[in-house]
Amino acid sequence: MIVSGSLVRRSGVALVSAAVLMAPATGVAAPVPPDGTGAPAAAYAAGRAGGAGHAAAAQGQGPWRGGWAAAPQQPTEVFGKNWSVSGFARQTVRQVVRVSTGGAQIRIKLSNRYGTAPLKIAGATVARTDRGAAVQAGSVRQLTFGKRRSATVAAGGELLSDGAGLTVRALEPVTVTLYFDAPTGPTTFHAKSTATSYRAAGDHRADAGAAAFAETTQSWYYLSGVEVAGGAAARRDGVVTFGDSITDGYGSTIDADHRYPDALAERFAAAGRPRSILNEGISGNQLTNSTADFGEKAVARFPKDALNEPNVRTVILLEGINDIGMSVPTGGSNKPTPDVSVHQLISAQRELIRQAHRKGVKVIGATLTPFKGAGYYTERGETKRVALNRWIRTSGEFDGVVDLDRALSDPADRGRLAAAYDSGDHLHPNDAGYRAMAEAIDLDAI
Repeated sequence: MIVSGSLVRRSGVALVSAAVLMAPATGVAAPVPPDGTGAPAAAYAAGRAGGAGHAAAAQGQGPWRGGWAAAPQQPTEVFGKNWSVSGFARQTVRQVVRVSTGGAQIRIKLSNRYGTAPLKIAGATVARTDRGAAVQAGSVRQLTFGKRRSATVAAGGELLSDGAGLTVRALEPVTVTLYFDAPTGPTTFHAKSTATSYRAAGDHRADAGAAAFAETTQSWYYLSGVEVAGGAAARRDGVVTFGDSITDGYGSTIDADHRYPDALAERFAAAGRPRSILNEGISGNQLTNSTADFGEKAVARFPKDALNEPNVRTVILLEGINDIGMSVPTGGSNKPTPDVSVHQLISAQRELIRQAHRKGVKVIGATLTPFKGAGYYTERGETKRVALNRWIRTSGEFDGVVDLDRALSDPADRGRLAAAYDSGDHLHPNDAGYRAMAEAIDLDAI
C-alpha cells in the first residue's frame, strides 16, 4: 500500500562490496577507477597493506565518502550567458559548495568529460567559506595531485586530488579555487548551480579576500565532486539523488541550499546521523533522449554519475517528465525531442534498476510531480505521467517508492502543484516544495 508522501521498502537486494581495482602508482594523481568506489588505486594499495593502511585511516586518509557532487555537462548557453564556451586563461575560478557530511580530510574531483584536449590545472586550493568569494583566514589549503601542485586531466577523463588536512562539519560550505594558466578552451561544467561562482584575472588561488573576484556566474566549472574522509567510521550509506531540474533545484533560492537533496541532508544532520547526499540532477535531462543542452540520457550517464560515487548504497530516481513534455512543440527555438511511449519510459527505468542492482545499489522510485499549467503541459502528456506513476507505485520493481506526486499535488486538482509549493511556472517547486519533497522521504528506508 502506498501512503501519500511515504516511502515503502521492498527487501531482497543484496548489498555487495564493489570490486577493488588495483593499479601501480605513477607519480601523478590517479584517475577515478570504473568500479564505483571513487578512490585512487594507491589508496587501496595502502589500505591492503595491513598496519600502514590502518595508520592512514586513523589519520583521516582512509575510506572516502562523497560530500558534494554535480553532474558534468558539455558547454552550453541554453540557460543564458556563462563561461563554459569561452573557457579560461590566466584566470582564477572560485566555487562555493556545501558538504552533506564532514571529515578530517578533503579532496576534490575534476571532470574533463567533454573536453577535446587535455586540461591543465596550474594549481588549486580548498578553504572554509567566509562570505561571498572570501574564505576564512588561515583555512586555505594547497591541493596537490600525486604530490604535485599542477596537474593535467586527460580529454574525456576525470581526476582526484590528494587529500588535504581540513576538518569540515556536515552542512558546512567550502570554497574550491582553481587557477588556469594556459587556455582551457570550452569547459566541462554544470549549468544550473543555483549558487554563485566567482572569477578573477591572474592567480588568486591563495587569496583570503574577495576583492579580486569581480565577475560572477551561476554555474560550476570542472568541479564535479568533493569527498571527505576521517572524523567518522566510513559506511556504505551514500545516497545519490538522480534526475532532472527538480532534483537539480531549479527555481530554488540562489545561494541558499534549498534544493530537495540539501533539505534531505539537513534532515539527516538534524537526526544526528549525517549522510552522504549527492545531487546528480541535470536541468532538462531525459531518460531516453540525449541532447546537447541538457546532457546525456539517463541510461547512458547513470553509471558515470550515480554509480561511480564512493560508498553509494541508495539512488533516488526522479526522471521522465522532460521525455513527456519536451516532445511537444512549444513555439520556442528548441526542436521537440522524439516522442516516447509509457512503455519506453518504463523500459528506461527498468534499465536503471538493473544497472544499480548489478552494483549492489538499491533504487527508490519517485513518482513524477504534477505539471498542469506548465509551458509544455498537454492532456496527452498528463495521461502518460499518470500511467508511469501507476507503474512506479504498483510494479514492485523498485526497492521502495516515495510518492512525490501526492506529496506536492493540489488536493482539489491532483494534476496541479499545490499553490504553496509552486515556484510560479507550475512545474518546478519553490523552496517550500523542495522541503516537502525531502520530508516525504522516510530516513530509515534509505
